[in-house]
Amino acid sequence: MTRLSAAFARGPALVTFVTAGDPFATATPAILDALVAGGADVIELGMPFTDPMADGPAIQAANIRSLGAGTTTADILGIAKDFRERHPDVPLVLMGYANPMLRRGPAWFAAACAGAGVDGVICVDIPPEEDDALGPELRAKGVAPIRLATPTTDAARLPAVLDGASGFLYYVSVAGITGLQQAAQSSIEDAVARLKAATDVPVAVGFGVRTPDQAAAIARVADGVVVGSAIVELVAQHGADAAEPVRAYIATLKTAINKAAS
Repeated sequence: MTRLSAAFARGPALVTFVTAGDPFATATPAILDALVAGGADVIELGMPFTDPMADGPAIQAANIRSLGAGTTTADILGIAKDFRERHPDVPLVLMGYANPMLRRGPAWFAAACAGAGVDGVICVDIPPEEDDALGPELRAKGVAPIRLATPTTDAARLPAVLDGASGFLYYVSVAGITGLQQAAQSSIEDAVARLKAATDVPVAVGFGVRTPDQAAAIARVADGVVVGSAIVELVAQHGADAAEPVRAYIATLKTAINKAAS
């Protein structure tokens, strides 16, 4: 059993996202520790990029702050490696865009992820039909290529999305950018039922989840709940002092998810 499969086996997983290096690289470890202390089951660590086309204003701004502070891929891998030493059992996923991942070649990136103890990778802008390099290299190193499904992923395309997917399937519940809106619960329930009928890979739902009530509602039907922009906004508000506000917020979400699952 992998760290990811173990996390989802325990019940609906709280999957959290922060941007690496926001507001600067040395602040990120304390924020990651706060996520764990609050009850996060899986952590997505965003790799900052100059053109984060799937992201809304909050995460775009976080990318700018991180890059402005000089965050590099080497910094991110170092943060990941140190996290793994502090938290040997908590899954860590890198999330980002193809350019930083492929700049030195997919084999290099996959090996670097494995060496840093990364459990999975979400690459937003490589369609599964074109994933003939990064996905195979990740799988060869024991790193899960985590795929995205959306409201427009129809029955004809879904097999391509699921082919080679592992770790979990990230269902992007709205056709848009992060943080600005949430899908109707009924549409989430219908989509999750359709996806779970097609795969044994856990299905986690994100985009627009902010409140404990929203997280609880999703936890009743999905294998995981993804929260990102709301956490990134706390980091923007509190900067280097964000750890405690982040921990407290995550605890409210985890409590609601646990109640929903009981």
